Amino acid sequence: MNFLRRRLSDSSFVANLPNGYMTDLQRPDSSTSSPASPAMERRHPQPLAASFSSPGSSLFSSFSSAMKQTSQAPLGPMESPGPSTPVVQRPRILLVIDDAHTDWAKYFHGKKVNGEIEIRVEQAEFSELNLAAYVTGGCMVDMQVVRNGTKVVRSFKPDFILVRQHAYSMALGEDYRSLVIGLQYGGLPAVNSLYSVYNFCSKPWVFSQLIKIFHSLGPEKFPLVEQTFFPNHKPMLTAPHFPVVVKLGHAHAGMGKIKVENQHDYQDITSMVAMAKTYATTEAFIDSKYDIRIQKIGSNYKAYMRTSISGNWKANTGSAMLEQVAMTERYRLWVDSCSEMFGGLDICAVKAVHSKDGRDYIIEVMDSSMPLIGEHLEEDKQLMADLVVSKMSQLPMPGGTVPSPLRPWTPQTKPAKPPGQAQLGPPLGQPQPRTPTQGGPRQAQSPQPPRSGSPSQQRLSPQGQQPLSPSSGSPQQQRSPGSPQLSRTSGGSSPNQVSKPGTTLTSQPRPPMQSRSTSQQGEESKKPAAPHPHLNKSQSLTNSLSTSDASQRGTPSEDEAKAETIRNLRKSFASLFSD
Repeated sequence: MNFLRRRLSDSSFVANLPNGYMTDLQRPDSSTSSPASPAMERRHPQPLAASFSSPGSSLFSSFSSAMKQTSQAPLGPMESPGPSTPVVQRPRILLVIDDAHTDWAKYFHGKKVNGEIEIRVEQAEFSELNLAAYVTGGCMVDMQVVRNGTKVVRSFKPDFILVRQHAYSMALGEDYRSLVIGLQYGGLPAVNSLYSVYNFCSKPWVFSQLIKIFHSLGPEKFPLVEQTFFPNHKPMLTAPHFPVVVKLGHAHAGMGKIKVENQHDYQDITSMVAMAKTYATTEAFIDSKYDIRIQKIGSNYKAYMRTSISGNWKANTGSAMLEQVAMTERYRLWVDSCSEMFGGLDICAVKAVHSKDGRDYIIEVMDSSMPLIGEHLEEDKQLMADLVVSKMSQLPMPGGTVPSPLRPWTPQTKPAKPPGQAQLGPPLGQPQPRTPTQGGPRQAQSPQPPRSGSPSQQRLSPQGQQPLSPSSGSPQQQRSPGSPQLSRTSGGSSPNQVSKPGTTLTSQPRPPMQSRSTSQQGEESKKPAAPHPHLNKSQSLTNSLSTSDASQRGTPSEDEAKAETIRNLRKSFASLFSD
């Protein structure tokens, strides 16, 4: 008794019960009884519980009600799952590479990625950073900064980078190209892109891109200054005309530029280039009236005019007067053409000079590390912050959504049930393979695609059809997943046997039923064999109480077999409960 209580209270045991088991337990007793063959006893063992009228029937009915409750319990939470708990997204880490003069955290205050994810700003200079990049682990950045006299050391994995500092400068002896390589190695997105930042570490390399635009648009639309490149001092013999401007290596803010008036000074500068062991460029000196700067931040354009007051030939050295001018289509064409180099520049600026004869000459292009000028510094910084947030929102969310094994992506389709047929629904998430219909000609059935991870269950056959053979009501054999499908032999009825891989199924003859005529047996022996459906594995008690279809209860011979089985099982249960 204790064994039965444990088995009937086990939810996994109830989930593996065949279809119709719970319905058959509540059907009334059969009124007829006649001797039946042993084959019929094997075919219809399930009605024994319904007709059991011994003193233990009340106890067994309580078992049936308990089984109903346990069978309905596991289906509840799966049919109506509770509301999912909202997942709190971790804040996105933005690394701003800039000096401490600008506090970028205040420009990102209150801004969120996609309107819901916070942004944490980490700001440092190239000289305060170190990193380690991995193939699958991304990039881990170490930061050591001094804030208000306190040394702050932190390690983090940035999600985005805003580069506002030059990565390479020969004049100051600063070379942080290895850090740019490490950030690119870690696959970090940035504004501007790390690919363009690395390419901007050499001004002649950038000027070569301006030459391509010059040849593409022509000198009228894109007036580029004439320039000559020397990889070292040896080819620097003389200049075609004087005065010329000699630029040594890669420097910023007017450093490394020399104005040469004659041939003697030019030879002296050549010796300096030899000592510097670097490349140099020469370009014609333009007696400028003012400098022009056209900047682009995202989709915002501004143009400035800068006039030297101190009389220095470098407008960015000494005192100068700065004013904003109208953005013309000519200026827009310049900056838009330059913003397409190196895969696209989100932030860039074009520098040009306007000579006293009224002609313009483009001399340089700058990237996101350009200094901000004018009266709209706060507006430009806010535009950069909005651009970064927009770029971060366009990135894919880290960590994809993994489908749950209990709730697959594709909805499960249920096979259509014949009209008028009652069936207890199978556990959720378990497909039902087809079984061959009884009687009439066999129709070809398309096999259903196998599904991993869920056992198959039997589907009831249509009612009102004549049984095909005595073996059609035989108990369903167990079959392990992945084993070959069961087959049935023609010409006589035999119990189905599970064949192992690589073996052949054999059939044993069995005497026909009394209610079946010889002509019907001859017709059925000519019918093709149909594969036996895949069945679930169940426990030992399920094997002794396996059920059959409601449609297989129509003939008197079946009622006789039920009555005989009930009588035999009553005796067994009486002896079991007599203790």
